[in-house]
Amino acid sequence: MNSSSSSSSSPSSSSKFLDLVSAISQKEVKKILVLFLGLTVSCLLLYKTAYPLPLLDHPSSSSPQTRSKSISFREVLENASTENRTVIVTTLNQAWAEPNSLFDLFLESFRIGHGTLKLLQHVVVVCLDPEAFDRCAQLHPHCYYLETSGTDFSGEKRFATPDYLKMMWRRIELLTQVLEMGFNFIFTDADIMWLRDPFPRLYPDGDFQMACDRFFGDPYNSNNWVNGGFTYVKSNHRSIDFYKFWYKSRLDYPKLHDQDVFNKIKHKAIVSEIGIQMRFFDTVYFGGFCQTSKDINLVCTMHANCCIGLEKKLHDLNLVLDDWRKYSSLSEQVKNTTWSAPMKCL
Repeated sequence: MNSSSSSSSSPSSSSKFLDLVSAISQKEVKKILVLFLGLTVSCLLLYKTAYPLPLLDHPSSSSPQTRSKSISFREVLENASTENRTVIVTTLNQAWAEPNSLFDLFLESFRIGHGTLKLLQHVVVVCLDPEAFDRCAQLHPHCYYLETSGTDFSGEKRFATPDYLKMMWRRIELLTQVLEMGFNFIFTDADIMWLRDPFPRLYPDGDFQMACDRFFGDPYNSNNWVNGGFTYVKSNHRSIDFYKFWYKSRLDYPKLHDQDVFNKIKHKAIVSEIGIQMRFFDTVYFGGFCQTSKDINLVCTMHANCCIGLEKKLHDLNLVLDDWRKYSSLSEQVKNTTWSAPMKCL
């Protein structure tokens, strides 16, 4: 009886056991499949990241126009500004951006200057043509392509030619926008070598501070022979109003560039009404080929002013950097300053 009962229950137990094994196996298979699919998707994502497929039938994402549109001028300024919203701005075209041209010397001066390397992160390079933007983007993090319709700014622009005048006034218009966005700025031409940090030499007062071709000893004297290649301007209502008036005045003097127009308007009553406070830099600190710094122990910048022609500028600015390297290798201050330049710019 017992034996018969035991044998009759055996098939039922075996069936339940098999059903249990089958259920467990199905669950495990599902888990394995889910795990396999997850690993497959992860691997595909990693592969795509490491080896992205080329975009077909679309413009190159590395083109200057695409990159300039992906970030606004305000964003470029924000990324480059100091804590007190100050930026260093320069402009660049293809002729000055070519390898071994002025832009390379400009960047090199920051690298070998005293206390200037840290300032490179605050430099915004406004590029006037796509080729300049391409080269800038290879060398510097803060480049902005300023598209200007109807004018080709890529070639060398000789002093006082029509395209040169357009380029100078485009610059004044752009700097007005910088002020309106609430940024203080140092504007520097790219043919200025930065040999020392100039910020300690800026006047604590003065809304508008400008370098000189020739300095006659008084920083308050607007009869100093000014040079617009290096200016420090604080953003406030006075500076904004002055820059707007300056830009508008181009219409009264259509054949003059910005610097000459500045000399025409600086004594006008409206400038006094605006109330802008002007200061002018001593060439000992902010020198150039018009009037070289008399003391290499104090000089901050050297400008290839009073010099027409790219090749002449390149030659003589290379001499300036050579002089600076020799000076920097010395252990003592130099008592008598003698520059090798200007030579071809004489």
